[in-house]
Order: sequence, then structure tokens, then C-alpha cells
Amino acid sequence: MWQVAQLSRAPKNIFVQPLPEKAEELGLSNFKPDVTSTLRKASYKSCPATFHFCLQRPGDEAMNYNFFTKKKTTTPQNQPIPGREAEMIQGRSGGWMFDAGIWKMLRRCLLVGTAKSTYYAGKQELTEDFVAVVRQAVTENPSRVAEEILYASDGRAINNSAPILALVLLSMGEAREAKQAFGEIFPQVVRTGSHFYEWLNYTKSLRGFGKVVREAGKSWLSREDVKGLAYQLLKYQQRQGFTHRDALRLFHVKPPTENHRQLFEWVVRGWEELPTDIPSEALAQIWWYEWLKRNPTQTHEAILQGRLTHEMAAPVGKMDKAAWQLLFQEMPIGAMLRNLGSLTELGVLRTDESANLERVEAVLNNKEHLRKGRIHPIDVLKALKTYQSGGRLGRSQKTWNPVSRIVDILEKTVELSFDVVQPTGKVFMHAVDVSGSMGSLVADMGLSCCEIATTMALVTAKAEKNYMIRGFATEFRELNITAKDSFSSAVAKARNQNFGGTDASVAYNWMIKNKFKADVVCFWTDSESWAGYKHPSQALKEYRKKVNPEAKAVYVTLTPYQITLVDPQDPLSWDLAGFDPGTPRIIQMLAKGEL
Repeated sequence: MWQVAQLSRAPKNIFVQPLPEKAEELGLSNFKPDVTSTLRKASYKSCPATFHFCLQRPGDEAMNYNFFTKKKTTTPQNQPIPGREAEMIQGRSGGWMFDAGIWKMLRRCLLVGTAKSTYYAGKQELTEDFVAVVRQAVTENPSRVAEEILYASDGRAINNSAPILALVLLSMGEAREAKQAFGEIFPQVVRTGSHFYEWLNYTKSLRGFGKVVREAGKSWLSREDVKGLAYQLLKYQQRQGFTHRDALRLFHVKPPTENHRQLFEWVVRGWEELPTDIPSEALAQIWWYEWLKRNPTQTHEAILQGRLTHEMAAPVGKMDKAAWQLLFQEMPIGAMLRNLGSLTELGVLRTDESANLERVEAVLNNKEHLRKGRIHPIDVLKALKTYQSGGRLGRSQKTWNPVSRIVDILEKTVELSFDVVQPTGKVFMHAVDVSGSMGSLVADMGLSCCEIATTMALVTAKAEKNYMIRGFATEFRELNITAKDSFSSAVAKARNQNFGGTDASVAYNWMIKNKFKADVVCFWTDSESWAGYKHPSQALKEYRKKVNPEAKAVYVTLTPYQITLVDPQDPLSWDLAGFDPGTPRIIQMLAKGEL
């Protein structure tokens, strides 16, 4: 398009000449082919690979100050918006974003967790921020903190560790309301033996065992449901450096019933001699476990009669394919997800074992089972990725040949694990952050932020008819992802684009240029936008002015930072915390004006 006429070694001016056939297209039809124009470098900021030039005709270089006096409507992202400085904070990337506030930060930390480093911050720094936010929130409103902990713990957080840590910090609040709120939600957050010992570990490290803690521990260990308590004490006999014997002695628990007394006696002393008869229905599993210890070759009978889980039977019995087949018949949904690879390696799951595959489908492709088991979509995505790898990913030492039907079942399970409603009829633009910072892994999932963002965007797109999914870094790229993609193929397409700086405004720029009229623009991002010459909120205003005045924007933040791209003065923009299974449904409700 341009012919370079002269280029010095370190140029201040680059002389170029438009080709005759392109002059009219460029609005330079009054130029003659031999007229030389000057392309001057205007700025060099943020990224040394990015240059901006302005075109001048020779002789048009009269000095004036229009550039300075003209009202500016945009601000580079590495500067706060003039007049809004008090509402903005500088992110770890160097860009300036709006302050999300402690409550949005609290929800993000609870849902996403801080136990894994991100691209911009280490886990120690992230967790220190998390603890500071919880303590501030507990001081301001302990009841609201309790509600947030419950919300996250009820299958919405990627695991229960962050809610348990926050629970300990809530118990440390000085106000009576904080300690009361802790006691009220404790049994709803600490549901399993594993949770109980994780709570004990954090409590020992952070605060010690005062009155409010002793009351909670006693209550948990003397619950009315003795059968359920026995199940937990048998399944999780030690965790986090604690045993059940340690807990009983620590809390000085007095057995409220005879069943409790017998259960505690087994915990502390064990059974030197096996009772001739099963003491009670509540202790039946423990009796069969002790029977199996004495008769390890009779594993099949113990599993069948005692309804033992693999955590109970495997340490003391002799396990073979038939034993695993019996376990599989009663296996809970969470255990099934974790053991699909092992069951395939053992031959329990094979293409020609249609009955077993039917059971996998009946369990995993059932929304009620998924909700009751508090199965998080990210757990399913992790299971899909691990299973497809044949054992190359994850902590398993086993290898297997993936069964195609199980892969298909898991693909469907990912979709079912999110909450969606009927199509809204609205037009959606999904902007997935594919910049370099989104390549960091989330918790211990072996999944990157970009992979999870793509999955959540695709779930929302699959629930709608009118949508587009594109990726942004410093440009807005076509990802070639449609609702017909599997989650595996969509994730692979996004992963291959994962590089570059971050500029969320390029999505709006593209939509303005292409006059794409979206009802809702959804960003899936870490919100660390720094590389652009205008803030996303400014680009959104321009988009509304030029294309769609009623456009709504939703920013789903996938990292535990206290920043947001949402202008707090914009009633049509929302910030949502990432990884919540209900996010797609909430986006649809926002689109329809129901929230």
C-alpha cells in the first residue's frame, strides 16, 4: 500500500508514498504519486513492540496546541481516569482499574481460592490479602460474612478449603455476633471428617482452642445421627496430622447415648475381640470393617454386607476386579468422578461393559445427583481432562485407554453441572481473555484460567441461539468456537491463542468497527487490563453512543484480586465472581432484566 522513499538508521521521520491505486481508498486522492508524506512516530508506550504513527502532508506542520486543549474522552489504561482517581487502584500489572471493594473481593477469594499463585502474585501474597479482607469484613458485618461463607461452601467454591479458612477467621472476630454466626453455620460448612480435620489444623495454627471452638467440636462429635458420624469416623480415620482419638481427647466429649459410647470406645481403644453380633445398626459398617481386618480374603462379602466404601475396604482387604465391581455398584458420584481412570484400568469400565457404562451415565448425567453431591463444574472439567489423558495428567500412577462413551458422558456432565435457563433470545458477545496472564493454573486442578474461562463462556453460549465467542489480548481474535464444539476442542482452541498483553477495550473497538449490535457483552478475564489507550469503561460508552445505547456488560473475574473493570456509576454493567456454577444463569437473568 505504501512505498518507503527514505528511511534513516534512527528515524524521526519515515517518508512514504501511497501507491496510486490505493490513494483514493485512503482518502488521499488529491495526492500526486510523486508527493511524499511524512509518517511521524507519535508515541511509544507500555510495549516496545507497539508503535503509533500520524500521517501529515508536507507543509502541514504549523505549531498549535489543539492536541492539548481539545477535551479528552479517553485515558491510557496505565493512568487513572481524571476525576475518578479516588475510585481506582493500580493492579499488579500496572494498569488502573476500579476498586472492587471488600465484599466482591471476599466472594472471589471464597469461590476461587488463594492457595495457588497467579501470573501476577504468589499464593502467600494472595492469602495475606484474603485474610486481611475477611478480618475487615468480619469487623464490619459478621452476619454477612457468614452468609458469604455458606454461599461458597454449598458447592459453589472449587473446594471447601477457602470457606473453612474464612470460618476460622470468623470465629476470631471480637464481636459476640461473629462468634454466634460461627456457631450457627459451623455444621453446614464442616460436613465431613476431612473438613473437620482441616478446620482443626487451621484453628490450631491461627487461634487455639477457646470456648467457642470447643463447643463447635463437641457438637460435631456428639451429633444425633450416630450412623452418619460412624461413617465419617470410619472413612476419614486421620487427616491433617490429627486422628479421631486426638479430637475426642481435645474436646473432652461425653457420649450422649450408648451408641455414642460404643463408637468412642472403638475410636480410642479399637476392638481387641470382634463382638459376636453387630452391636447396632449405627455401628454395622464398623463391625464389618473389623471383620474384614480379620478375614482379608473375604473382601467381597464385607463390601456387599457392610456397604463399605473403597476408603474402608482397600486398606485392609484384598482388592481385585470383582471387589471394585461391587464398590462401583454403590459408588457415590464424587468417588466415581475421581476413579474413572482406575476403574477403566481395572477393566470395570470397558466399551463392551454396557451395563456399567449405563450406570456411569445415569449417575453423572443427572442434575439432581450433581447438585446433591455438590459437584463443581471445574471438578468435572478436571475429570474430563485427566481421563482423556489416559493417566498422563494428574497424580494417578495408573494408565488406561479412555473409553469414548465415558468421554462423551463427561462432556455432557460439564454442561449439566452449570445452571442455565431457557434461551433468552438476546444477542451475546463472549470476550474470552486469552492473554499471557490467563495461562496460570487454578488451584490444584491442572487447568488454566483461560481453559476455565472458555468452558464457562461455551456453557453460556450453548444455552443461547445468538452469540459469538472471540478472544482478546491486545487484539480481538476469532477463536472459531461455536456451540457445536466439545468442551475439549474449545479449550484446545483457546489454549493455542494464549499469549500477549491485555486490553479489554479492543472488544468494543471491534464491535464498533463492525457495527456488531450485542445486547450483552460478557468478559471472562482476570481483569488485569493494562495495554490499551483507553479504559474499557470509556470504550463501552463509545460503543453505546455509536452502536447500541442499551448494551449491558458483564465482567466475570476469575482471579482473587480487588480490582474490577466495571464503572460503579454504570447501572448496566455487573461484576461476577468466577467459577460459580450459577454464573451462566445469572447472566441470562441480567440479559432479560430479571435482576
